[in-house]
Amino acid sequence: MRMMLKAVIDTAAGNEAAREGRLLEFTHRLVEQLDPEAAYFVTENGQRSCLLVFDMADTSQIVVIAEPLFLDGKAQVTFVPCMNLEDLETGLGRLYPQDAASAH
Repeated sequence: MRMMLKAVIDTAAGNEAAREGRLLEFTHRLVEQLDPEAAYFVTENGQRSCLLVFDMADTSQIVVIAEPLFLDGKAQVTFVPCMNLEDLETGLGRLYPQDAASAH
């Protein structure tokens, strides 16, 4: 299932990781682990944040992904199922089959 991960890193924990040279290493490890189709790094309310869209094969991955973020970054972590345009079209086509036929 396509999933969006949002992680908002605690400022003090992020600053400590940056000063110790661990922030980039931690970020690379997360990206390598998830192999996301999209990865964005932003600020949210003045805090370091990331948005990663990836395929979650099994919900047990939540623990494996979230725990290091909680422990290393004191992060607020959110997982949200999400769709691309093709997924939306497929879903709407199932709900409203006549619209799907007329769209092509």
